[in-house]
Amino acid sequence: MQLALVAAVLVGLTAPTVGIYLVQRRLSLIGDGLGHVALLGVAVGLATRTAPVLTALLATVGGALVVELLRSRRSASTDVALAIMFYGGIAGGVVVVTRAPAGTPANLDSYLFGALTTTTRADLVVFAGMAVVVLTVTIGLSRHLFTVALDEEHAAAGGLPVLRLNLLLAVVTAGTVTLSMRVLGLLLISGLMVLPAGCARLVARSFRASVVVAALVGVGVAVTGTVVSFYADTPSGATIVLVTIALFALLAVGRPLVRASPRDADELLRVGGGVRHGAGANPLPGPGN
Repeated sequence: MQLALVAAVLVGLTAPTVGIYLVQRRLSLIGDGLGHVALLGVAVGLATRTAPVLTALLATVGGALVVELLRSRRSASTDVALAIMFYGGIAGGVVVVTRAPAGTPANLDSYLFGALTTTTRADLVVFAGMAVVVLTVTIGLSRHLFTVALDEEHAAAGGLPVLRLNLLLAVVTAGTVTLSMRVLGLLLISGLMVLPAGCARLVARSFRASVVVAALVGVGVAVTGTVVSFYADTPSGATIVLVTIALFALLAVGRPLVRASPRDADELLRVGGGVRHGAGANPLPGPGN
C-alpha cells in the first residue's frame, strides 16, 4: 500500500501538468488513442518476455510522434490515419498477446484498468525517473509550450520552434501514458490527464495558477481514490477517475456560489425586500461578473 501511494502521488502530480496543455490545444482525448498504441507495446513485451513498460514506452513514443507529424500536415486524411493507428494498436495488442509463449501471463486486465497494488520498488524507480523528465519539460518550458498551445502561428512568427516543441510535448505525453498505465489503466488514462485540468480552469484565473491547481487536484484525487479503492476493494483506476469526476461536479455547481460577493448578496436582499432602484442605480451583476 505504501508503494501504491507513492506511485499515485507521482502519477497525480505528473499527468495533469501534461493534460493542461492538451486541454488548451483541444487534444483532450489523445491519451486514449496513445493508450491503444501502448497496449500493442505491452503485448509485444509479454510475447517476447521483455519489460512491458519499456516496450509500451517505445510504442507510445513512436505513436505520439506519428500523431504530431500527421497533425502538423493538416490534411483531410489525418483523422482516418489516426483512427487506423489507434484502433490498429488495440487490435494488434489483442492478437499479439495470444501468440505469447506458454506460461506467459496473458491477462491484460491489469494494464487495461490498472493494478496499483502490484507496484514494485523497481516500478517506482522507473516512475520516478519518468516523472522527473516530464515535470522538467512541462514546468521548465511552460512559457514556450503555453505560447504554442495558445496560437501556433503567433508562436512561429515570434521565432519559437513550433514543430520541435510539439514533438517534445508528444513524447512527454507518451511518457505520461506509460507512467499512468499501472495506476489508472490504459483505458482510463485520459481521466487523470484531463479532468484535473478542467477543475483548474473552473477556479484558477491564470495559466500558472491552473498548472498548480491541476497538480494539487491530481495528487489529491489520486491519493483519495487509492485509499478508497483499498478499503472498498474496488479497482484503483476507476475509483480515482470517479473521485475526480465528483470533484469536478462539485466545483462546477459551487462556482457561481463562490463567486457571489457579499455586496451581491446584500443587493439581492434589498431587491427581495421591495427596495426600488432609482434611475441611477446599478443593475444586478450577471452570473459572469
